[in-house]
Amino acid sequence: MLVVLGEDHKRLRNLALALVTSTKLKPSYLGDIEKIALHIVGSWHGKDKGSRITFCEEARKFAFSVIVKQVLGLSPEEPVTAMILEDFLTFMKGLISFPLRIPGTPYAKAVQARERISRTVKGIIEERRKVGSCKRDDFLNVLLSTNELSDEEKVSFVLDSLLGGYETTSLLISMVVYYLGQSAQDLDLVKREHQGIRSSKGKEECLSSEDYKKMEYTQHVINEALRCGNIVKFVHRKALKDVRYKEYLIPSGWKVLPVFSAVHLNPSLHGNAQQFQPCRWEGGSQGTIKKFTPFGGGPRLCPGSELAKVEAAFFLHHLVLNFRWRIDGDDVPMAYPYVEFPRGLPIEIEPICSVS
Repeated sequence: MLVVLGEDHKRLRNLALALVTSTKLKPSYLGDIEKIALHIVGSWHGKDKGSRITFCEEARKFAFSVIVKQVLGLSPEEPVTAMILEDFLTFMKGLISFPLRIPGTPYAKAVQARERISRTVKGIIEERRKVGSCKRDDFLNVLLSTNELSDEEKVSFVLDSLLGGYETTSLLISMVVYYLGQSAQDLDLVKREHQGIRSSKGKEECLSSEDYKKMEYTQHVINEALRCGNIVKFVHRKALKDVRYKEYLIPSGWKVLPVFSAVHLNPSLHGNAQQFQPCRWEGGSQGTIKKFTPFGGGPRLCPGSELAKVEAAFFLHHLVLNFRWRIDGDDVPMAYPYVEFPRGLPIEIEPICSVS
């Protein structure tokens, strides 16, 4: 979907929107997110004070488990989920490597990993068709009901959906933890907000869409992490006709590379641009929003942007209520060109109480 144009892009985008719409409308969606968040966070509770975890790995497990559940209906406990995740990690390492298909190179390994994922997804599709009128509540059923795509395109679209709902979402969560780990004041404000939400609910009561709407400061933190972290550094565009921008002329056929960080970290557009200040989002400043494009814009605006924020907010809810943490050593996000934490963001954790 990143490279197709015109009617093909419109067709695929409509399917992507169908995924988002069907997901948001499902009563089980928020419950699935919370259950998986509790599964990940709960697994840390056997650890002693000062135990270290590699947070990026945990965030990947969470984000991947959520998107696999929504797209393919697979739970984190199923062996096939772990198998797909392992292949996906190999696929991601070679996705932007030099395209040299020699055995042992990251690119060759990525091609092989994609073939294995494709075979797994094809197997799931074939099994689903054998069952007939399956009642599983996931996007694969939506996809199988359409005649607009060939089987190969459906498999490819599943892979695109998994990729879109996994890499950037997990990095967003890691980025939020990174910045909050350096700002005790903002962490305290987030914690108070979530304590207030939890105090109004029963001990085992799940979070609701109304609870999500109350997470206002959490949204400020997420927006500021997106602005400072610039998870998507740039997008690829091509001028289909001559375009005049201010005093510049972009000739037809030229490639254009809009760099989001050039806007998000521009001190003339954002005061104290290099500083993490969630309070800049208070009051819903339209001036700030217009200078903020972490999910792209126009007809290519990321269709899953709101889903990513919901996942980050729900995960953060259970993290701040159950653990204190500090970043272990020096680890800063760097672009390769995708943003990564070179050490995987190791953090020391200390349990506060039992999982909510």
